[in-house]
Amino acid sequence: MPTGAEIFVEAMRALGMGEIFTLVGDHLNEVLIAAARRGVRVLDMRHESAVMHAADVWARLHRRPALAMVTGGPGHTNALTGIATAFQACSPLIAVSGAPAGTLVDRGAFQDLDQRDMVRAVVKWAAQPPRAADLGFYLRRAYAEAVAGRQGPTHLTIPVDLFRAAVQEPVAPPVAPARTAPAPEARDVERALALLESAERPVVIAGSGVWWAQAGRELIAFVERTRLPVWTITMARGVIPDHHPLAMGYADPALNRAALAAFQQADVVLVLGKRLDYRLAFGGPRLFSPAARMIQVDIHAQELGMNRRLEVGLCADVGATLRAFLEVQGSRHWPARPWLEHVRDLDHQWRRHLESATRLTDPPMHPLALYQQLRRCLPAEVLYCWDGGDFCHWGRAYLPALRSGGWVRLGPLGTIGAALPNAVALQMAHPEERVVLIIGDGALGFYLAELDTLVRHRLPVVIIVGNDAGWGIERELQREVSGSHDTVACELRPTRYDLIMQACGGGGELVETVEQVEPALARAFASETPYLINVRVRGARSPFTEWQIAGKRGDADAPRMASG
Repeated sequence: MPTGAEIFVEAMRALGMGEIFTLVGDHLNEVLIAAARRGVRVLDMRHESAVMHAADVWARLHRRPALAMVTGGPGHTNALTGIATAFQACSPLIAVSGAPAGTLVDRGAFQDLDQRDMVRAVVKWAAQPPRAADLGFYLRRAYAEAVAGRQGPTHLTIPVDLFRAAVQEPVAPPVAPARTAPAPEARDVERALALLESAERPVVIAGSGVWWAQAGRELIAFVERTRLPVWTITMARGVIPDHHPLAMGYADPALNRAALAAFQQADVVLVLGKRLDYRLAFGGPRLFSPAARMIQVDIHAQELGMNRRLEVGLCADVGATLRAFLEVQGSRHWPARPWLEHVRDLDHQWRRHLESATRLTDPPMHPLALYQQLRRCLPAEVLYCWDGGDFCHWGRAYLPALRSGGWVRLGPLGTIGAALPNAVALQMAHPEERVVLIIGDGALGFYLAELDTLVRHRLPVVIIVGNDAGWGIERELQREVSGSHDTVACELRPTRYDLIMQACGGGGELVETVEQVEPALARAFASETPYLINVRVRGARSPFTEWQIAGKRGDADAPRMASG
C-alpha cells in the first residue's frame, strides 16, 4: 500500500510540479525521500524564508505554482516572511509546513502551533488535510486556489503521521486546473480606444499583468499600431525592451524623473495589469493630473477604481484585452503625435542627468561609476536579480531592462535580502545563462548562508555587492530628519564578503577602483562557481531616496538627483 508521502508526490507530479524547495526536518523526511525516489528535484536551502523566496520567484518565472516545504514550529514561523512576500507579489506559491502528529494536537507536543491561523493573513487559502488519502485532493485544491483570479500563495499544514500512514484506497492523481482568461466587454474596449485615440498626451503603463498573461507580443503590436509611449514596471520590465523606440523605461517615478514629468502632463492614462498603489502614488495628484482620464485593466475587480476614479475600468485578463484592442484596431496605424517626441526628449534629459554622476570615479567610486562599467562590459542578454537599497536603486535607474523575465525584483513588500534566494531560482530556471545578482552590503547579511546553497547546487551566479558600510537609505533619511551627519544604528563595517564567498567554496575578490571592474567581471564570468565581487562604493542618496524625502516634505515638484 502506498504511504501518504507517496500519494502526495504522485499528486504534485500530476499537477506538473517537478521541484521542491525545502529545508530538511523530521516532519518532512518521508515525503522528501519519496520525492527523490520519483525523480523530483529537491533544492535544499539554509533558511525557511529563503526557501519561500526562491519558490516564489520560480512560480513567477514559470507562471505556475511552485512547491515549498518546511518543517512545523519554527520552520513555519521562519517561512512567514517569504509567504507574505509572495502574497504581495501575487505569486502562486504553495507553501507546505509539516507538523507534529495530529493525534497529539493540543497536548503540548513538541513544536505544536496553530499554523493555519498564523498564516491566513498572508495567503488566499489555508487548510489541514484530515486523512492521508486526502493529500492529493488538498494539494489540487491549493493549486486551484493559487491560480484562480488574481494569483497568490496558498498553504497546507500536514501532520507527519499523514505522510507516514499507509493508504488502503489510493485516490486517482489530480488534474491541474486550467487558468481562465476573462475577456473584456466590447463596449469598454471601444470606449478605451476612443479615449486613447482622441488624447493629446496619452501614456501606457504596463505592469505584471502583462507578464502573467504572456502578452508581450500583443503589447508591442498594440503600441506600434497606436504609436503610444509605454513605460514598464514590476514583472513587465523587459517585456518590451527599453531600447524599443516606443519604450520609455521604468514606470517608477522614484527612479525615472522622465516618467514623473510625462505622467504629470498626461491627459489619458492606460494602466495594464498594475495596481494604483504606493508605487504609482495611489493614482493621486503627486503623479497624475486630477484632470487626467484613467483607463485601468485588471483581472481583480476590487482594484478597479479603488484609489482613483476611472473613466473606463476593464475587469479582464490583460492579454485578452490587448487582443481585443488589436482586433478592433485592425491594421490601421494611428499617426504619431508631437507628444511622442516630447517624452523622448524628457527621457534623454534624464539620461544625461544620470550620466553626470558616472564621472565620480575617485575612490570610493560613486555607484553610477560602477554601473557605467557594468553597462559597458556585461552581455546585453544577462539576467538581473535586484535587491533594494540606495546602491541597487542607482542601478535600476541607470541600466536598461532588455529581456522578458530577466529583471527580477523583490516585490511590493520590499523584503531586502531576498534577492540572494531569488537568484537561486533565477539561475535554476536558466542553467545555461548568466545571472547577475546586485545587492548592497546590508541586505546581503539577511541570507548570507545561501552563498553555500549556490556552491552546493553549482549555480554560478555573479554577485555584485555595493559595499558602503552602512544602511544607505536609512542613513540618508536620518541625516535629513536630524540635519546632522551623525546617524543611529546605520553604520556597518566594510566586511570582506568576497572572502566569505571563498570560504563557502566559490570565488571572490575586492574591487576598490573603476579600473579594477572590467578584469574582475571577466574573471567572474569565466568562473564555473558562484563569484562575488565586493565593490567599495561611496554612500550616495539615490533618486529613490530623494523621492521618499520629497514625499515626507510634501513637495509637489520632482526632486533633483543628488550626485555626491
